[in-house]
Amino acid sequence: MHVAHLLQDASLGLRPLWSEEALLRREISGVTVTDLEDPARFVRPGEIVLSGLVWWSADGGPGRAERFVRGLREAGAVALLAGEETHGSVPGDLVEACARHAMPVAGVPADVMFRAITDTVYLRQWGDLSRHHAGHDALPEHVRLLLNGLVAREAGPAEILAAAFPPDPPAAHLLTSAGRTVAATPGAGPAPVRVPAAGSDGGVTVAVDTDADVTPYERWWLHLPDAGAAPARLLHEITAVLGRCQEALVRRRRAVRRAADGLGAALTGDDAGEVAAAARACGLPAEGPYRVVAADAGARRGDLALGALAEAVGRTGPACAAVGRLPGGTAFAVLPEEAAAGLAPVWPPVCAAEPGTLVHAGLSAPSAGVAGLPGALAEARYALAAARTTAPATPALADATGLTSLDALLTGVPAEVRAAFSRSTLGPLLDPADASAAALLNTLEVFLAHDGSWARTAEALHLHVNTVHYRIRRIEHFTGRDLARLSDRLDLWAALLCRTEPDGGRPVPAPRRARPTTSSAR
Repeated sequence: MHVAHLLQDASLGLRPLWSEEALLRREISGVTVTDLEDPARFVRPGEIVLSGLVWWSADGGPGRAERFVRGLREAGAVALLAGEETHGSVPGDLVEACARHAMPVAGVPADVMFRAITDTVYLRQWGDLSRHHAGHDALPEHVRLLLNGLVAREAGPAEILAAAFPPDPPAAHLLTSAGRTVAATPGAGPAPVRVPAAGSDGGVTVAVDTDADVTPYERWWLHLPDAGAAPARLLHEITAVLGRCQEALVRRRRAVRRAADGLGAALTGDDAGEVAAAARACGLPAEGPYRVVAADAGARRGDLALGALAEAVGRTGPACAAVGRLPGGTAFAVLPEEAAAGLAPVWPPVCAAEPGTLVHAGLSAPSAGVAGLPGALAEARYALAAARTTAPATPALADATGLTSLDALLTGVPAEVRAAFSRSTLGPLLDPADASAAALLNTLEVFLAHDGSWARTAEALHLHVNTVHYRIRRIEHFTGRDLARLSDRLDLWAALLCRTEPDGGRPVPAPRRARPTTSSAR
C-alpha cells in the first residue's frame, strides 16, 4: 500500500498539507501511534506515524517540531498524519519542518479515529491483518460501520463490494447461480462463465446467505480467484452484508413485479387502454419493437419459472423490460427485440442452475408496439406449448418465428386437440388390434412421404403397384378422403403428425418425407 492510497481514501477524509509525488509512491509497512516528543526509537522503517500532537505547544518554539520530524526521518517513517483535535489544526511550524525533511504530512479531522486509519492499512495488507490482529481477521470497525450505512440507505451491490475492500482490492466477482455478474471489484477482469466450485480454479467461493425470497437461479455467490486474498472470516462478514443488500433489492423489486403482474392481467383482457396504461406503469415506451416470452416449470413451480426468466432477461441487458406473472401463474416478460435475440444462447446455462427443474419457454414474433402485445402473448404461449411438446425432458425455448413447417406448427396445439383430430380423421386406421388397419396406415404414410407416387410407394413397400392402388382405395373408403385432392392429402398428413403414442404420451415421429421429384406419376 502506498502513501497516496491512504491519502486518497475518501472514507478517512485526510487533509494533505505537504507532499511530493515521488514520496507518495513509497510503500507503507505499518502504523505507529505516538505522542512522544522523540518517538524515533519506536518507529520502524516504512511506517506511517499517527500523532495527536499532545507533545506540541505554542511556546515550545520551532525547535520542538524540528526535533520531532527529524527523528521520524532518521527512523525511516514514510509520512506523518497529525491529529487536528488537540489544537484545532496542524501547527504551521510542524508543516514547515516536514517540508524541510521531505516528510509528507496530512491532517486528521477531529471526527476521524486513529483506529480507522490503522485498520485501513492492515485491511489493505491482508497478510498483515492476521499478524497484527491475531485471531481477529474480521472487518475493521470503521469499515463495518460504513457498510452498515450503505445497506441502510439501500446502496447497490457494486457500491457495497467496492467499499468492503480497500484501495487496489483483490479481484472479486459477485455472481448469481445462473452465472450473471451482479458486481465486481475494479480491475477484477472477466467473470467466470458459471459459479466455480470452491477451489476448482484455485480461488474461493462463498454463498451469500439471505432471508430474501429468491429462487435458486437468483442466489448470489462471492468468488475470489485468489483463495489467499482475504481471510475466510472476513469474507463471511462481507457476504452477510451483501445478503442484507439483496434483501433490500428484493423489497424494492416487489413494486416493479406488481406493475408487471398488472400488465400480465391487462394482456389477457380485451381493453387496449388498460394495456397501454399498464405498459406505461412498467416504463415501457409505446413504440417497440417488442417480443413477449412465456415460461413455465410445471405444476406449482411458478416461482422457479419466474426466477429463471428474470435471470435470462437480466443477462441480455435490456434497456427496459417487464417480468411478471399472468393471471394463471405462467411467467412472462416483455422486452425489446434486440435484447430478446440474446435469450436463446443464455437459456440453457440459466436453466442448468437448477438441474432438477424443467423450465420451458416460448418467444413471440416481434410486435411493433404496445398495442400488439396481446397478440404477441398468444404467440408466446403457443411457442411455449411447442417447446413442451418437442423437448419434454429438457429445458427448451421455442421461437414462434421458427415454427415454419406444419410439423413444427402442430407442436403448439394442445395434446388433447391433436389426439382428437387424429382419431376423427384417421378413424379405424388407428385400431391397434387390426393388422390390416396397420398395413393401410403404413401404406398411407409411405404414399404421402413419396408425394403420392404409385410406383415409388410400391417400390418402397415391395408391393405390386396394383396392391398399392387397392390399399389407397380402402384408405379413402375408411377416411372419406380423396387422395387425388391436395387438401385431403394435407388433412391426412396433419392427422399422421398429430398421432400420439398408444399410452397417450408424446406424438409419434413424423413420417419421413421422400426426396422431392419433378414428376407426380400415379
